[in-house]
Amino acid sequence: MKRSLATACLFPLFLSMGIRAYAQQITPFKEDDRVVFLGNSITDGGHYHAYIWLYYMTRYPQMNLLIQNAGIGGDRVIEMLKRLDGDVFSKQPTVLITTFGMNDSGYLEYNGPEPEKFANSKVKESFEAFKQMEKRFQGLPDTKIVLLGSSPYDEEAVIQDNTALKDKNKAMLRIVDFQRASADQNNWEFFDFNQSMTDINRRFQKTDASFTICGNDRVHPDTDGHMVMAYLFLKAQGFAGKKVAEIAIDASKKRIVSSANCTLSDIKKNATRISFDYQANALPYPLDTIPRGWGSKKSQSDAIKVVPFIEEMNQELLTVTGLNGNHKLLIDDEVIGVWSAADFAKGINLATLTNTPQYQQALRVMHLNEARWEIERQFRDYAWVQYNFFQPRGLLDANNRKAIEVLDQHISTDGWLRAKRDLYAKAMFPEVRDAWQGQMDLLLDAIKDVNTPKKRTLSLVRVK
Repeated sequence: MKRSLATACLFPLFLSMGIRAYAQQITPFKEDDRVVFLGNSITDGGHYHAYIWLYYMTRYPQMNLLIQNAGIGGDRVIEMLKRLDGDVFSKQPTVLITTFGMNDSGYLEYNGPEPEKFANSKVKESFEAFKQMEKRFQGLPDTKIVLLGSSPYDEEAVIQDNTALKDKNKAMLRIVDFQRASADQNNWEFFDFNQSMTDINRRFQKTDASFTICGNDRVHPDTDGHMVMAYLFLKAQGFAGKKVAEIAIDASKKRIVSSANCTLSDIKKNATRISFDYQANALPYPLDTIPRGWGSKKSQSDAIKVVPFIEEMNQELLTVTGLNGNHKLLIDDEVIGVWSAADFAKGINLATLTNTPQYQQALRVMHLNEARWEIERQFRDYAWVQYNFFQPRGLLDANNRKAIEVLDQHISTDGWLRAKRDLYAKAMFPEVRDAWQGQMDLLLDAIKDVNTPKKRTLSLVRVK
């Protein structure tokens, strides 16, 4: 029996009272998956999907996997609907991951005279557009659908010169709730960024009222926030507790005690030295220390201050018992550091040591992936012009002189369009877009060339 819209909107309100902590697990990506992230500016200009892919690049170096960005800044569901065929389904996703709500819920009117009426109208508008999207998704029987509740609007942080929009995030939670209900009804997968990230914000705001992982505009997570999103997504995929590798050696007996996700061999020992060969199946996850992306002030590595990514997902643990005194660790004859016998017995997390050969190898993967992300961003800016400007004017994919002339008639009054004018003037030519795609293909080939773990020789040498 079909429910009325009013009933459908009430049902999520009841859900929000006590079930929000529930999150259905997201199936890990598999060989030959083509994953598309559909969203707004948080997806368009953000890094979370790139950081998720970096995890797979380093943890499953032999996996053939493609992750593609289909975000466009400013989009609501209604705008996403208009580009499903040309910009999303054309990418032939085997997994389609969709998030929305920030723009759907509206902005300034929350501090106006009738905020509740405004919220109700925006939630209803989003719901009605989503029912059309839902119908289109139901026509994709061979595509796994994942709905993501939007990252939150942080109205609780104290941010100078930024007055919060009161109760905007409550409206967003109503949108999250009908996404959850749709996932349940359609046997799709669902995960809620909103409540998970809000919980993190509130925990740290108890001691620092200005803390937020949602960016200084309360909307766009900074680079650290995108790494938090990647961590939460990977955790929903079940990767918490899965180590890069684990090595346990009993030096006194010259014996391999255990190993995980790696192969150990050729153990040797003399009076001052013990060594063995180490072939890992994965690389440690590299964490960038430079803010990336427009307006970013924080780095990817700042995320580990607020979420236990290292402890849960980035452990390359070396444990050696039966030692006395201090020992110098060498990998392929490079000195990594000096630790006590007690430290080695407790375990050294090699994944946190940026000077190991395997971490340096992973850094190459990270920088190649970042270069790929930057080129992909050019495609997203091109898509913004096509779908936000040209499509409403009947010039979608025209890419001719008339299109440029129409664009130039509007750049004086549209700053966003003006900022993308030069890019479009290049991207309108298929040869330029083909060259960009070729660059991304070369970068992916380079990643596959450098992300295969190499056999390493680890040595512990007694020092005075």
